[in-house]
Amino acid sequence: MLSKDQDFRRFWAGHTVSAVGTQVTAVALPLTAALTLDAGAVGVSAIATATYLPSAALPLLVGHWLEGRRKRGVMVAADVVRALALVVVPVAWALDGLSLPLLVAVGFLVGAASVVFDIASFAYLPDFVDEQDLPAANRALQGSATAAQVGGPGLSGLLVQLFGPALALVVDACSYLASALGVASARRPELRAAVAEERPSLWEGVRQIKVSPFLRGLTAHAALYNASAQILVVNLVVMAVKERGLSAGGYGLALSAGGAGAFVGAMLGLRLAKRLGYGRAFGASLILSTGLPLLLALLPGHGILYGVLLGAVQFGSGIGLGSANVLSVTIRQLLIPRSTLARSNGAYRTFTFGVLPIGAALGGVLGASFGTTAAVAVGSAGIALSSLPMMAREIRTLQTPVPTAA
Repeated sequence: MLSKDQDFRRFWAGHTVSAVGTQVTAVALPLTAALTLDAGAVGVSAIATATYLPSAALPLLVGHWLEGRRKRGVMVAADVVRALALVVVPVAWALDGLSLPLLVAVGFLVGAASVVFDIASFAYLPDFVDEQDLPAANRALQGSATAAQVGGPGLSGLLVQLFGPALALVVDACSYLASALGVASARRPELRAAVAEERPSLWEGVRQIKVSPFLRGLTAHAALYNASAQILVVNLVVMAVKERGLSAGGYGLALSAGGAGAFVGAMLGLRLAKRLGYGRAFGASLILSTGLPLLLALLPGHGILYGVLLGAVQFGSGIGLGSANVLSVTIRQLLIPRSTLARSNGAYRTFTFGVLPIGAALGGVLGASFGTTAAVAVGSAGIALSSLPMMAREIRTLQTPVPTAA
């Protein structure tokens, strides 16, 4: 049982600390630019773009490179790189050498190392725990990730308030070193994957997605969801704070409600799958995660009332999203042959994360051209449409994932 598996508990602790560190970085790095360098929207956007860029350019190559290699050491190295990159910021600040280009470079390095860590972790877990424990392991990891989404931004704000934005990144760097220690402390030997006599091509991961109806539908769904969510988020903050009179703190609390809902959903997803089967459980989760956001552009009220309604919608859709995330990861790890897990996850991330900067840019154009309310409606509609690829009969009737590709 996982509750008695000391190796998994160490790995889980390291993974959890890493997830918290990622959330803190996402807030503290832009705040460093805004508060220390007095950077405007363009400067903050440059850091965000640099952090997202590796998700568009690297996953396919990283997945191909990782296949057949031991993953634990790679994850430890990725954590160390993230820690060292972040330490550069307070050192440069102390030496009066902090600049926007430096923060952009740090954002890129942290983003690139995060891509490597996430792809390696996805491929490592099925070999690290027994197959019957894999769903529960994913539930634990997803639960801690969603808890990090709830507490990470608030922790980051507290650190910035106590120590200043640059010094707050020292604490963040320590979190990545703690993650490296947790991952490295697992005692169970890691098996090296068998290497084929003829190394598969770079596009083998894409082929694995292509041959499985569920993986094709899931990739199309996630790509459209992520792009549409960026359109929504870019405009929702402006609509809520500037047009509906919601305070910045109230907006943060509303978003935290979404993270709290995702935690609940992560705990319920596997129970739903046992009762309905994986396909129907995923469909039920999508009713909440892709249907409820349609209400966002229609919510009435102003100030606190609007914030309460926004938080309620975020909480409900978060339940569906948390459940869908646990099912998504588990299904992919069970459907994809072990020998191509890293390569296939690299291809999956290329399609589903590579759209993030596109969605963010499109959100800005739509908001400037038609207004934020209309842009929120467009983003919400895109999220709803993203559920359609998952409604095919062969997907809805999936009971238990079984590998479909050799």
